Amino acid sequence: MSNRIKVMLVDDHAVVRAGYQMLLKNSADITVVAEASNGEEAYQCYISHAPDVIVMDISMPGMGGIESIKRIYTRDNKARILVFSMHEEVLFVEQALQAGASGYITKSTDPQLLVEAIRRVAVGEKYIDAELAQRLAYQKSRGHDSLLSDLSTREFEIFCMLAEGLNTSEIAKRLSLSYKTVANYSTQIKSKLNVTTVADIARLAIRYNVIQA
Repeated sequence: MSNRIKVMLVDDHAVVRAGYQMLLKNSADITVVAEASNGEEAYQCYISHAPDVIVMDISMPGMGGIESIKRIYTRDNKARILVFSMHEEVLFVEQALQAGASGYITKSTDPQLLVEAIRRVAVGEKYIDAELAQRLAYQKSRGHDSLLSDLSTREFEIFCMLAEGLNTSEIAKRLSLSYKTVANYSTQIKSKLNVTTVADIARLAIRYNVIQA
């Protein structure tokens, strides 16, 4: 047991976590020691259980995955976090890595890749889904950074919520921030993106495939 890789699963869908459990149960060198359904729980569970690898979704209610990664990594820069997400846009990979993630794979990949990714991340390697890594390298080589790449992890999280139609009060409640703080972030986001309205933000989000039209 002591030689097994201790994994914590973070996803807001219990059925999805159960699926991960079933998959990982077949790997003799991996054991699931904790589960969390949102970013706040993930942070507390990390402190309580000290897993070797965190497998985390990034689209969750409350504190999102990106902010959760940032908070855990700030507390412990040796934390090994593998993002397992439905988002296949390079922008999300950039944001996750910037926040402190060690790897990124998508839910559309072969499930066995999750096992391989956990093993690689556990020994300190970076692991990015091959197709995403190729697209990321291509984009960098072309110097085509997204306009949204300039946003900090917190700004990106609030940008996504604004694009989804949440107002300042709702975002403040979800992120446990003051109304004024969120309003200030909103102003900064609009200034960085050179837009003036939430409708403009939504259009940008659709253009970059952050949300679906």
